[in-house]
Amino acid sequence: MNKERLLLYLLLTGILTGGLCGWLIGTPMIAWTWVGTLFLNALKMLIVPLIISAMIMAVAELGDVRRLGKSGTLVMAYYLCTTAMAVLIGIIAVNIIQPGIGIVSGDAVQPEQIIGKKKGIEDIILSLVSPNIVESAAKMEILPLIVFSLLFGGILTTLGEKGKQVIGFFDGVNRAIMKMVRLIMWLAPLGVFALVASKLGEKGGGAGVMEEIIKIGKYFLTVLIGLGIHGFIVLPLILGLVARRKVLPYAGGMLQALTTAWSTASSMASLPVTMRCARENNGVSRRSTMLVTPLGATINMDGTALYEAVAAIFIAQATGHPLGFGDQALIFVTATLAAIGAAGIPEAGLVTMVIVLNAVGLPLEGIGLILTVDWFLDRFRTTVNVWGDAVGAAVMDRFMGPEEEKERA
Repeated sequence: MNKERLLLYLLLTGILTGGLCGWLIGTPMIAWTWVGTLFLNALKMLIVPLIISAMIMAVAELGDVRRLGKSGTLVMAYYLCTTAMAVLIGIIAVNIIQPGIGIVSGDAVQPEQIIGKKKGIEDIILSLVSPNIVESAAKMEILPLIVFSLLFGGILTTLGEKGKQVIGFFDGVNRAIMKMVRLIMWLAPLGVFALVASKLGEKGGGAGVMEEIIKIGKYFLTVLIGLGIHGFIVLPLILGLVARRKVLPYAGGMLQALTTAWSTASSMASLPVTMRCARENNGVSRRSTMLVTPLGATINMDGTALYEAVAAIFIAQATGHPLGFGDQALIFVTATLAAIGAAGIPEAGLVTMVIVLNAVGLPLEGIGLILTVDWFLDRFRTTVNVWGDAVGAAVMDRFMGPEEEKERA
């Protein structure tokens, strides 16, 4: 048995045993929280240097900086299309199932996460440029880091020999970070066990979880159906027909990333693993991996966008606010765009949902209706987000042209 397969089996064992212990033992498993936090922190520690070095190297390996505009436009167009597909699936599902009908919403309150949050589309645009890039790095604000790194990498390609020296430095940084990922992943089985077990423990074990799910079971089921259609039908079809990859082997190569996404509920924390799986297990070119997956972890939120559309219409149904075709079309647009501004951290979709609800005049207190199960659904939508990034890397690898890099040991 090779190391990769052994690690995958250990990860799956960690998730299953963590779920079992959290379900049966309940509250005492909260004592394991620090172990999960340690694993998450180890992954997050790599995100800033990984994104900066990957973005700079992706631009440098394009050769002609003018190709960045073409490649970047292609990536953005692809991600917008798949996100729009996900939102449409969610809107159709919630209109057919109508999970909000009959829900009593009188005790809904505005959750703490969104109090004082008045985000709009203009906030997403402003977040692209930071007045202090060091502060953005410290706060894990990824969009301005990506913009800065793309510009910086593009300028380096115009500086001749001086630029090559700096590019060589970031190439070394990127390779070193990827080796650190391999090392940290051996902590993953224990880390995912602790994350799953402690989260279930916080909810009081299996009885507490089932009580929360039963309260709004139709909403819970609607989101899962939508995510299932997108993750198991739409994305595999794109992978097979557009990227011309065999779906099952490719998905198998991404299992470590997908299990990490489910257990951490963070596409950013999963990014180092996503990049490693795409590159080493599935043979996606280094250039495509470094350009497409960091962008995807930041702006490609298929699962989050679908969830926001379903949640918004569910809240409208539950609070007695009928939505016409125009309102639902507005939800389609705002959910697609708002997902771009969702940070790749647990439950970030709650904040960007403010944009969607404000767009159609729905009460923010309605978010309190879905808060009890959001932590659980977050794991599924994050997994779909990461799966979408992986499929996007394969698609873009096919259309970005032959790779010009020469692999170095």
